[in-house]
Amino acid sequence: MSIKLAVPNKGRLNERSLQILKQAGLEIEDGVERKLYATVKNGDFSVMFLRASDIVSFVHKGAVDMGITGRDLVLESGLDVEVMLDMGFGRCRLSVAVPEEAGMEEAEDVPDGALVATSFPNMARKYFAKLGKKVDITVISGAAEVTPRLGVADLIVDLVSSGSTLKTNHLKEIAVIAESEAVVIASKRSLEEKGEEMRDLASALRSVADAEDKKYLMADVPVTALDDIRKFLPGIAGPTIMNIVGRDDVVAIHVVVDKSKIYDSVNKLKRLGATGILIMPIDRMVP
Repeated sequence: MSIKLAVPNKGRLNERSLQILKQAGLEIEDGVERKLYATVKNGDFSVMFLRASDIVSFVHKGAVDMGITGRDLVLESGLDVEVMLDMGFGRCRLSVAVPEEAGMEEAEDVPDGALVATSFPNMARKYFAKLGKKVDITVISGAAEVTPRLGVADLIVDLVSSGSTLKTNHLKEIAVIAESEAVVIASKRSLEEKGEEMRDLASALRSVADAEDKKYLMADVPVTALDDIRKFLPGIAGPTIMNIVGRDDVVAIHVVVDKSKIYDSVNKLKRLGATGILIMPIDRMVP
């Protein structure tokens, strides 16, 4: 049964989404530039390229079965879709930010009647209403960070990644409304009709996301060092140990290692006499 998948046509989520599809084994035909539709060479899938902000609506209406978009956009829409998978990239946060000289240190300091510029009016309105604040919302499509300097707004609600853009515009973050990252969403109606196939696709994408922060390490190590090696290279179920033909004193180990631990692991292995150390990327980790 054919699955229709929506992917952002540009922006912060586009390139990584396409890369993950490729790593999952889904090769999109004929490129993607300026196209609305594409097919997948090796599966019963079609891909639609849409604005990330429109994907939630298309999925909700069942025009596409699944989509990759930002959690922030799902929350802002308020539409009833199924979040099947956190993708682990495109991480950011929706924050309240004010001019550095404004004298506000937390959201509770925002005065009634303050003018808030944002591309997320629904989330901003709900957040300040929950605080009991009566603010005025100005909806903008981008560049919220310049609005206080231009006198268009007193503060902003906007997506923040590193915070460098805020600093450049002399703004400071005083509250976080929501955390966001790329997610796979699904139409609830489609899940009833194509649930197995959709879960298979989500599982394939999950296997890529799970492999994102992992590396595959291989090395020849002295047998006498194995007990020490097991202490810092537990792997998923312990290192795989293989005999080397003609050697009784050395074995080969294969193990999956967190990317953040590769540097220390290699140094420890070298101190224990390991040789032939190889580090390889992992496309997918299928449980």
